[in-house]
Amino acid sequence: MSGAGINWDNLGFDYIKTDLRFLSVWRDGAWQEGTLTEDNVLHIAEGSTAIHYGQQCFEGLKAYRCKDGSINLFRPDQNAARMQRSCSRLLMPHVPTEMFIEACKQVVRANEKFIPPYGTGGALYLRPFVIGVGDNIGVRTAPEFIFSVFAVPVGAYFKGGLKPHNFSISTYDRAAPQGTGAAKVGGNYAASLLPGADAKQHNFADCIYLDPLTHSKIEEVGSANFFAITEHNEFVTPKSPSVLPGITRLSLMELAESRLGLKVVEGDVFVDQLDQFKEAGACGTAAVISPIGGIQYNDKLHVFHSLESVGPVTVKLYNELTGIQFGDVEAPAGWIVKA
Repeated sequence: MSGAGINWDNLGFDYIKTDLRFLSVWRDGAWQEGTLTEDNVLHIAEGSTAIHYGQQCFEGLKAYRCKDGSINLFRPDQNAARMQRSCSRLLMPHVPTEMFIEACKQVVRANEKFIPPYGTGGALYLRPFVIGVGDNIGVRTAPEFIFSVFAVPVGAYFKGGLKPHNFSISTYDRAAPQGTGAAKVGGNYAASLLPGADAKQHNFADCIYLDPLTHSKIEEVGSANFFAITEHNEFVTPKSPSVLPGITRLSLMELAESRLGLKVVEGDVFVDQLDQFKEAGACGTAAVISPIGGIQYNDKLHVFHSLESVGPVTVKLYNELTGIQFGDVEAPAGWIVKA
């Protein structure tokens, strides 16, 4: 499949095999130099810890085609740092920041024809990951590791523009107290499949997880971070050791304060105090912002701004961040790396 043969307007968030991906192996205490390969199938030992014990982590970031034809990578240093924290949590070797960013650049350049054109709203999604491999059977850290980055073209998340979605409060826990909630590891997502499917069966976009200790505070929305806007124009987002520190969340916090003049508050978001918010949303790499129309809790749908339209502050945040990503709005220093 060639880049020229893709219908850019019908792109979703699905796997499409691109030409080349980066692969490096860690053995004898060091990462190999790494190479680009056409092979999109991993060949690993049957005893690999990634298969049996979930010793793996991953990242997600995007490359964007700008109006002038150049290519923007959005804050890859932050993804590198988060992957290093995930690796520490799972006793895996760090991928150095320079190696991480260079691998992403190589993959973007090697698959440039798959980057959706400027104006389509699409981007090239990058998936870096580290997995434990090698001959093993006991519960221990792996003898070898693979670091890889592959790329997939993805379309605009909202085909008809931003629109609100409804979510329900889950009775399941996303993470354990002092567990792996703050690390981007596959086990967190495997555990979310059942509650997410249950929410969708009841016609909700996804479910919202409460804190595992007290079940009284909002932590995450599906696989995204939660934020809300108060009547006093405060940008509020949960603070918890089990919340994944999202790069989009971090960026919105900084833009809310520096560009929109909002007060940023990281703290408790009690599920029985939703009436203090005039807008709410979920934020992450895929959608940037998914506006929340209403939240179902105790058989009642709490509506924020509207079930049909998106609140003005949410729209401003979305436009500011996507403008930066596509090169139409000046970015804060260090946010954009040219591929």
